[in-house]
Amino acid sequence: QVQLVESGGGLVQPGGSLRLSCAASGFTLDYNAIGWFRQAPGKEREGVSYISSSDGTTYYKDSVKGRFTISRDNAKNMVYLNMNSLKPEDTAVYYCAATRSSLSWVTWHMTLRYRSWGPGTQVTVSS
Repeated sequence: QVQLVESGGGLVQPGGSLRLSCAASGFTLDYNAIGWFRQAPGKEREGVSYISSSDGTTYYKDSVKGRFTISRDNAKNMVYLNMNSLKPEDTAVYYCAATRSSLSWVTWHMTLRYRSWGPGTQVTVSS
């Protein structure tokens, strides 16, 4: 059974850091590009970051550039999202998603491009 599971969410104060993990089971991530998305209450799901399967190309939503870093460890079948300098507006449920396609800067944030999704992990940034 193909599964993605996120972990690492929680409550953090503004300016703090969290590291989200995305674990795959039932398939190997080697040939999959991975996207991180988030959805705040009452808002649409939005792309946060992307990492390709092949050459390590990464993309970021403008508001997280310089604060978030995506990385992958294919040997462990894991993808990570390091989040620093967190702000209250980063509060959301965070999802990882997998695609066999190689996406461009134009398409990486489109949810329909991804075939597998995790259940999400809550990130709350509040004092």
